[in-house]
Amino acid sequence: MIARAHLHPRQSPYRLLGNTRNVYVVAMTNQPTDTATGVLRTEHQLILAVAHSLAAKLAAEANGTALDYDDMARYVTFFRLFADACHHGKEEDMLFPALEAQGMPHDAGPIAVMLYEHDQGRALVRMMADSLDEARNGDPHANGDLRAGAAGFVDLIVAHIGKEDHVLFNMADEMLLGPDCRELCAQYDTTCGRQFEGQTKQDLERLANEILERH
Repeated sequence: MIARAHLHPRQSPYRLLGNTRNVYVVAMTNQPTDTATGVLRTEHQLILAVAHSLAAKLAAEANGTALDYDDMARYVTFFRLFADACHHGKEEDMLFPALEAQGMPHDAGPIAVMLYEHDQGRALVRMMADSLDEARNGDPHANGDLRAGAAGFVDLIVAHIGKEDHVLFNMADEMLLGPDCRELCAQYDTTCGRQFEGQTKQDLERLANEILERH
């Protein structure tokens, strides 16, 4: 059972500043990037901004505005490749093992909860992806599944990020210092230089800005 977060569709830690070479610049709360979680916290802000825009789209659809299925496909791509492959990949492959090396358990406590919620999120995004084509073709049941998956993911990711930012990441910043922190940040840099199904992290950030500029 996914706890539903109380989310106003217009709340967002981001705001559009303007257009530079067709890429919309988004203001973020400054986060130190030289801590064990600084890069991850900054990525959280972008994920939350896109989640809030999806909440606004769902609210508009509930009030009679039909879903734009091309937009929904953009959300699926962003959440699947940026939020999961790029962001959760760094947490699962780098941050969590580093914390485990410092004695934090894998199968209980904060890490176990975060891993469980990552799997929940993947299932909800997969639900969106699997129903998208049939919803586009007018199937009302598929449209309901698409909407349910989207709403469920928004609620989940907002609550999930709150737990990480205010609990697990604070613990991580106290446990991973000095050489451990520097090694972890170097690993983040390597991952950020990868491609995710042919798209770079910068490509996915541009996709997020395109979504935010449209909403």
